[in-house]
Amino acid sequence: MSHPRILSRDEKEKLDKEKNLSDFQRTKLEADAKKNWDLFYKRNADHFFKDRHWLTREFKVIRLLHEEGGGTVFEVGCGVGNTIYPLRGEFPNLFFYGCDLSPRAVDLVKGHLQYDPEKISCFQSDITNPDPPLTQHIPPQSVDLITLIYVLSAIAPEKMSLAIQNIKQVLKPGGVVILRDYGLYDHAMLRFKSGHKIQENFYKRQDGTRAYYFTTEEMAALFENEGFETSFNYYVEKETSNKKEGISVPRIFVQSQFRLRSQSNTS
Repeated sequence: MSHPRILSRDEKEKLDKEKNLSDFQRTKLEADAKKNWDLFYKRNADHFFKDRHWLTREFKVIRLLHEEGGGTVFEVGCGVGNTIYPLRGEFPNLFFYGCDLSPRAVDLVKGHLQYDPEKISCFQSDITNPDPPLTQHIPPQSVDLITLIYVLSAIAPEKMSLAIQNIKQVLKPGGVVILRDYGLYDHAMLRFKSGHKIQENFYKRQDGTRAYYFTTEEMAALFENEGFETSFNYYVEKETSNKKEGISVPRIFVQSQFRLRSQSNTS
């Protein structure tokens, strides 16, 4: 699939000139990932991310699961519940699991007025670490649908496959993963100043959290190599307006749906 954005000469020169962070800096960012996300939620609580009401419009599989009589949804990287609570309100017959690297985020989910332990189970977990396994909290092969909304981009590229292997253990054969994440040459990527590039297409924000910018080909390969088949996988282009500054900027995301092949959980 061709990329939706062609860089200007100045933009290309800027990217070409960027130097990677040192090994020491990269290692420290990895070691501090949990702390940095916990501080993020300490500063922002539930005021930063908007509820994702757009999910049911973009991913018909959610409504289909509801119409088939219910099922189990696992929100990976649940943050403060911006996926769980909108979907819970619309589809009360679904059961939700949620996990996040940040213990503070998990506490915010559990402190929500709509938190019901009969319908929602939320826990802290590092999905790049198989110990303890997710099956400590979720029965193996029990989940119908996994959501990964801006999650993989926060993980070091060398650990993305491990994360997919780990979440795969709780997904039913034939189960579905839906995701949206940052696309290559997104406006946010091009805005990073010198000293923020960790490695190719992977950057650190001012607060120490990280963001990787994907091509559709990379995303498909990650999942197909782990036993998934691609239902759809494409770029989403949006214009985001900042009314205060009077500017409009081009955003690029990758939006995908993958289905786990029936024999893949035993591999």
